[in-house]
Amino acid sequence: MTLLRYSCGMYTKITKSGGRCYLQLVEGYRTEEGKVRHKVVANLGRIDDLTPENLDPLINGLNRALGRAENTASEVTAESAKSYGDVFALHELWKDLGFDRALSRALRSGKRKLDVEALVRAMVFNRLCDPASKLGCLRWLETVAMPAIPETITHQHLLRAMDALMDHTGRVEMELAKQIRPLVEQDLTVVFYDLTTVRIHGGGKVDDDIRAFGMNKETGGIARQFVLGVVQTADGLPLMHNVHPGNVGETKTLQGMLQTVLQRFPIQRVILVADRGLLSLDNIRNLTEMADQAGRKLEFILAVPARRYADLAETFQGLSFIDGLAESRFAGHRLIVAHDPLRAEEQSKRRRERIAELEAQAENSVAKLDAQDAGQTSRGRRASDRGAYSRFTRAVAEAELTRFLKADLQADRFSWSVDEDAVAKAELFDGKLALLTNAPDLTPDEAVARYKSLADIERGFRVLKSDIEIAPVHHRLPDRIRAHAMICFLALVLYRIMRMRLKAKGHSASPRTALDLLARIQRHTTHIGTKTFTGTSRSPPEQLNLFDALNIPKPA
Repeated sequence: MTLLRYSCGMYTKITKSGGRCYLQLVEGYRTEEGKVRHKVVANLGRIDDLTPENLDPLINGLNRALGRAENTASEVTAESAKSYGDVFALHELWKDLGFDRALSRALRSGKRKLDVEALVRAMVFNRLCDPASKLGCLRWLETVAMPAIPETITHQHLLRAMDALMDHTGRVEMELAKQIRPLVEQDLTVVFYDLTTVRIHGGGKVDDDIRAFGMNKETGGIARQFVLGVVQTADGLPLMHNVHPGNVGETKTLQGMLQTVLQRFPIQRVILVADRGLLSLDNIRNLTEMADQAGRKLEFILAVPARRYADLAETFQGLSFIDGLAESRFAGHRLIVAHDPLRAEEQSKRRRERIAELEAQAENSVAKLDAQDAGQTSRGRRASDRGAYSRFTRAVAEAELTRFLKADLQADRFSWSVDEDAVAKAELFDGKLALLTNAPDLTPDEAVARYKSLADIERGFRVLKSDIEIAPVHHRLPDRIRAHAMICFLALVLYRIMRMRLKAKGHSASPRTALDLLARIQRHTTHIGTKTFTGTSRSPPEQLNLFDALNIPKPA
């Protein structure tokens, strides 16, 4: 006799009778004397007559009573696990910011059957989780359990979604601005603006082509590119972006950008902080004319470009620095100068050392020429004064020291000179930062601190080019390039808001680290017969804490 005992007091019992085996359901109990007894509750039949079809209903009924999965003889198959935590967190953040409603309103169309909002969301999340081309995005979608996404997505669907973005770009940007407005400080908004270049691959010409050859900030050489401008607040929140041809002059972008900011974000006071390349006297005049319009107050802090420092030589000589700061007037506005003596000493020393190295190279050329004139030959090509001039001027140009080292091209013999006045004037500017502002109540140290915060937007550009991988771009059509830039900009907004929330909760993880950790939360799907079961992997505290830090719900 075989007993299969259950903790509830009920068990099955297999008994033999007449050479056959029977299955019985038995209940165990104790008598008043404490002896163990049992009684047969039900006879379930002969063992050789019982099949899974007979017993499964009973077993499944018991499992349902305990909240367990059903028993089945069907094959159990499991699908490949898919990353879930990262896309779930981004989806909750997307909804929390209202971007789903904003895009749905802006892209509403009775003729279009595509869920454009979902397709744009997929491309934005892809830039943050595993940036790739549009075809790469399709491959990535097969590996993640993206919430609220169409079952079938093709390459053409993604391209059509990008086209829809550009067909309604004005409405899209206005609706997105409405969602960002509550996050913008109303009384005092410091606006940072800067530009970067984005390389583009591919040839051919198209109408209104924005791909143009220009000086690329990343490579330092000429490249086919477009120019991306980004506006953000002092807290690091991106407000808007704009796209310009790759050969646009930086100063030409400033006024149009500012007009758009004032239109989309009804703030009463704006302090614009921008880098050197955006300053010109025309810009100053235009910005001044825009000030005090519609009751708003427009102020600016602009760095004076190095090419204008020659105009400031006399002013710099008369400055008296207190705690490394001094103030004067230039172009009708406040000129604030910050001076770092250690940096100045470093810059001056490095310049002097480089000049000394070039002079040593020149002395070697002279010694070789003198020896050759004295009849002493050396191995290699015969030296000449003209060759020495050529090598020297090329080396000076590469070192960007042509202001200080001058070759005497009129002399018969190779000779040069150091312009000590030029060196002294350059040392006058070493370690100094010159800022121009029309803000009357900003102290010099506040103005300098505001300008130094501009470095944060440079970090945003690095995120765009590293984590989000905005470049290189393979699109040719101008609107597709602009749509790509908008998708990457939306990814940057999510990245920065993640950073702001993590920082506010004192969490040490970066958005990149947070997404990598959350990606380990997986969605599992298993099929048992005709039934399908889904669930998520168990999350350790370090993952669950990220949801609290981001102020979003945890996955169910």
